[in-house]
Amino acid sequence: MDPNEQADRDFTRARRKAFLRRLGAFLRRDPGSNRLLSFEEVKSALGAVEQVYLGMRTVPVDKIVGSVGRHRDFDRAFLPSKGGDIATRWKKIDQMMRKAEELPPISLYKIGDAYFVRDGNHRVSVARQMGVEMLDAEVIELRSRVPLGPEITAEELLHKMEQRYLLERLPMDRVLPEIELRFSDVGDYRRLATYIEAHGFRLSQLWRRYVSPEEVLRDWYEYSYRPISEMIREERILEAFPGRTELDLYFWILNHREQLALETRDERVSPEAAKEDILKRRRRRRLHVPGLD
Repeated sequence: MDPNEQADRDFTRARRKAFLRRLGAFLRRDPGSNRLLSFEEVKSALGAVEQVYLGMRTVPVDKIVGSVGRHRDFDRAFLPSKGGDIATRWKKIDQMMRKAEELPPISLYKIGDAYFVRDGNHRVSVARQMGVEMLDAEVIELRSRVPLGPEITAEELLHKMEQRYLLERLPMDRVLPEIELRFSDVGDYRRLATYIEAHGFRLSQLWRRYVSPEEVLRDWYEYSYRPISEMIREERILEAFPGRTELDLYFWILNHREQLALETRDERVSPEAAKEDILKRRRRRRLHVPGLD
């Protein structure tokens, strides 16, 4: 087949796949899942500042999830989202790769376990379309306190941003690395930081001295978080709330204890009592059949 005709067919096939992916995301009401990530947005959200030159690496293509400045030209699978100049460049790369012509290595930024294209977006796009699994790349790593994996989505990025804000207020990753810092509600990261800081204020009044963030975190862990987390694990409460996290339940129990204390006018309501009431109410909801009340 003529190389130009083959390149035209390859690009048409890629555009058809891009359309079907966009349609599928629309029908799922999740268009963000198909969006190629913007390196600038990710860098801003994670606060990645330290740069380390890693040199030449062989990089898995499926870990390349974003681009510097070209994130609107391709979708999450690096399929072309438009024609025009992109089509011309894409077809030229397609012909060169089919002829096994030598191409320069692409250039990438690495954050966590994910990669972002500095130079070589079309080469990545054509390589993925041809089923190429690895590419040679010149890599610069940006290091952040917030972990990042290749499965990151636009929605997940909101969680990463809130985790970063929390870690800027409290060094939980250094003092309490055993805690999985994950909420279902992105607003709970700041609520947790405020709660722990309030705990620190009470400690400073009680001890009558400055209490470092490290001391605050250790005391909060020992007397607030650890007893409740052990109860959650020992009684396997997470099994009753699939998709939720240990921090979710910790916060629910704390908030529900305060609610029960107000309802009963008894400040001695225990976390255990709050936990039992949460499970009791959940059982009632599961047994409730609409229309039969």
